[in-house]
Amino acid sequence: MRPASPLLASTLAGALVLALGGCGCATAPPGRGGCATAAQCGAGATCERGACVPARLARGPASAPAPAPAPASGPASLPRAGAPGRWMFRLTPDHAARSPERAPRTAPRPLWAFRTGQAVYSSPALGADGAIYVGSHDRQVYALRPDGTQRWAFATKDLVFGSPAIAADGTVYVGSDDDTLYALDPGTGAPRWATRIGVCSPQSGVGPSASRCDVDAGPTVGPDGTIYVGGDGVTAVAPDGTVRWRFPLTVHVASTPAVDSAGAVYFGAQDRAVYALNPDGTKRWDYRALGDIDSSPAVGADGTVYVGSDDKRLLALSREGALRWAVVTQGEVRSSPALGADGTIYVGSYDRGLYAVRPDGSVKWIFHAGDRIHSSPVVAADGAILFGSQDDHLYCLEPDGRLRWAVDVGGDVDGSPALGPDGTIYVGADDHRLHALKPGARRP
Repeated sequence: MRPASPLLASTLAGALVLALGGCGCATAPPGRGGCATAAQCGAGATCERGACVPARLARGPASAPAPAPAPASGPASLPRAGAPGRWMFRLTPDHAARSPERAPRTAPRPLWAFRTGQAVYSSPALGADGAIYVGSHDRQVYALRPDGTQRWAFATKDLVFGSPAIAADGTVYVGSDDDTLYALDPGTGAPRWATRIGVCSPQSGVGPSASRCDVDAGPTVGPDGTIYVGGDGVTAVAPDGTVRWRFPLTVHVASTPAVDSAGAVYFGAQDRAVYALNPDGTKRWDYRALGDIDSSPAVGADGTVYVGSDDKRLLALSREGALRWAVVTQGEVRSSPALGADGTIYVGSYDRGLYAVRPDGSVKWIFHAGDRIHSSPVVAADGAILFGSQDDHLYCLEPDGRLRWAVDVGGDVDGSPALGPDGTIYVGADDHRLHALKPGARRP
């Protein structure tokens, strides 16, 4: 991946909103004694200049109070956990990332941890029967029972970064860095079909030629059942595995495509552009940023497209592809935005901040974790925000940005957590495990 371009301070002057202002403190106490890393400080604290201090909640510029939460709207109203055709990266095709489940009021405890052979970067998907599907860097896709035992494992030929997606008939779609999109039987893991994405050679390995066609973003299942995946562009695949259309590029697409209710497709690419395609795969528009776009877009109810960029900005683009506003952070934004029911946009940054931004682009608050935030947040039914950080913690924040709880899972958390209907939270980490956490659980 190319390094991010420097941000030009003179660009888009007046449209950029910088998160400034005073600083409050989260509710968790600081760790004890000296430290070398944030992991030594405990939940809710970070290591600064050799000492443990509380993770900070920095508020943005003073402004009018945020409006009261409105009923959730948009193209995809969420069913209960595990409903078929709905569970994928960012939960719904528009990528609003609003869960129908409430977040625990108290810190959950380990219920079980399933060990894989390598890091679990993939965000888990939940099946209608309670099964949990997740990929691992050990080149496997796993199906687990609710008690954490393995139902099956399917071997690909390269790393699995992306999150599985579940179709209306229960079929599990998942991509691999072997340039292939797989359709797997949910009961046995047997492949129903495998479709090669792109025209790269070799299909596996490292370097630009080998990685350009990697299917390392989770597939998105559109409203009509079409599967959309990135690679060397974006490919639309029918439920039977045939290619409906391809929008080719000469660069890699690590962004998971978002699809609105009319079938338009939005994604970012490593040519510093955000693209909008018509339902037939023809280009509607593109917007050129100042850095690569690995974040996955989210589409608001009014058609606004929100996406992060390696130029350290959160962008808001109109239906026509014009810049409405941008929020400047102090690090790359590879986290994918989540949209609250009241229109608030939540996104993480490599500057350690989880940003809450109003629909007009003004910053409501910033919560600072102990390390970079690559994880994409999920908004629970009660308005709580869940996300992970590379400080080894899973965080849960109140809608006003106060810390509700934080849990140390023992490894970087780069994926999104999944909320089950019984209160269990599933999240992968760099400790090679998929963790199941639940309030009141006995430690295994």
